[in-house]
Amino acid sequence: MAATETVMRTGDVCARVGRGHVRHQLSAGRWQRPARGIVVLHNGPLQQAERDQIALLGCASGSVLGGLTALTYDGFSGVETDGIHVVLPEDADRPLRDGVILHWSTMLTDADVHPLRMPLRTRPQRSLVDAASWCSWSGERRARTIVLTGVPQGLARPRDLRDLRDALSRRGSCRHRALIVESILDARGGIQSIPELDFDLIRRRHRLPEPKRQAVRRRKDGKCYLDVEWTDFDTACEIHGMPHLRVPQWESDLERANEVMIVGLRLLVFSSYAVRRQQSRVGDQLVRMLRRGGWRG
Repeated sequence: MAATETVMRTGDVCARVGRGHVRHQLSAGRWQRPARGIVVLHNGPLQQAERDQIALLGCASGSVLGGLTALTYDGFSGVETDGIHVVLPEDADRPLRDGVILHWSTMLTDADVHPLRMPLRTRPQRSLVDAASWCSWSGERRARTIVLTGVPQGLARPRDLRDLRDALSRRGSCRHRALIVESILDARGGIQSIPELDFDLIRRRHRLPEPKRQAVRRRKDGKCYLDVEWTDFDTACEIHGMPHLRVPQWESDLERANEVMIVGLRLLVFSSYAVRRQQSRVGDQLVRMLRRGGWRG
């Protein structure tokens, strides 16, 4: 059963089955009362969706799940949430329940909240903007990651991000606003991850030519995707994250690198750590490889 069917306000359950029946089920231990005014219609461990619903029902009418909490129901993954986020109407009182991260907003119309999806939550574009803006002032990298991660997961279309910009405009003044706008523009330009963003900063710092992103090379068994490619200078580059250290994936990457070299492109391979922490070395090697290919920049 869905959390909306197992977690209910006490008054709603009483209206359905009678107050006496509710009291009997609770006293018999078949149901549980995790918070004042809320009943769970079973006595087993609470699932995360049920904890989210309890947090939501513990807030004022019109409240919705927001940020990373809402995004998990829309298929978002890759960034761990730091708690249950609930957005309350501007004039709502603070609930008595602890352990919930609360936000207040004047913008909770159908433009920002889907009226039919359950649990009630902000729309994905609004959720992305909120989650990024709720990061601490020192959390710029996390804010960028949230925006850029949402694009390839289909929560915002990379070729048309007007819905994300519209959500930001309705959000008003907020933390990391300029950074969010910049991240949206980066996503529109084809950047879909933090390592790619770091790589592009290196490229601009060294005034390297604009590459093709996610260029496709074909081989015998199908398609081979590269991160960036400078066809005019016979140079390609791949950025590998930590998952590439798994042996099967590593073997596949080595085979792919060999295939790229066979067809004629010179290939540079960098770890995401090097792109993030060894930018001088990465930039120097890129410059030397492109010059070998004929670049005169």
